[in-house]
Amino acid sequence: MTKYQTKAVWVGDHKGELICSNGASLSFSSPEALYGERGLLTPEDAFVGALNSCFMLMFIWAIERLKIELISYESVAVGNVKEFLDKTSVFNKIFIKVKIVAKNCCEKDILKALRLAEKYSLIWQSIRADVELQPEISIQITDKYRVDK
Repeated sequence: MTKYQTKAVWVGDHKGELICSNGASLSFSSPEALYGERGLLTPEDAFVGALNSCFMLMFIWAIERLKIELISYESVAVGNVKEFLDKTSVFNKIFIKVKIVAKNCCEKDILKALRLAEKYSLIWQSIRADVELQPEISIQITDKYRVDK
């Protein structure tokens, strides 16, 4: 069984330092609205960012296996928070808007890679919130692959 470990150390006010088992270290704070410091990672941004970055890495893994020539990939993840009367809250929906440009393949290959990325994304599969993928796919065809010659 694989394990991941982090250590959180309070450094004062509403700030801390997160030390990861791989050696990475990140300063973090609560959101500004909750007395946090602007410009520092928040747990909420880290949560949405974990999904976004994990999904991207799994997509890269999938296109390598499917032999898709990727030109560019960009994604924006937006997490919607639902507030309850008792002042608790949860992420209830997260949107991942993906822009993909690939070369000399068909859209169904990209869609397959997206499905594989979703299936094998540890973070996606671990989230209770609904996750909605909104892909925008562009395919560039070079002359040697054109069908309409």
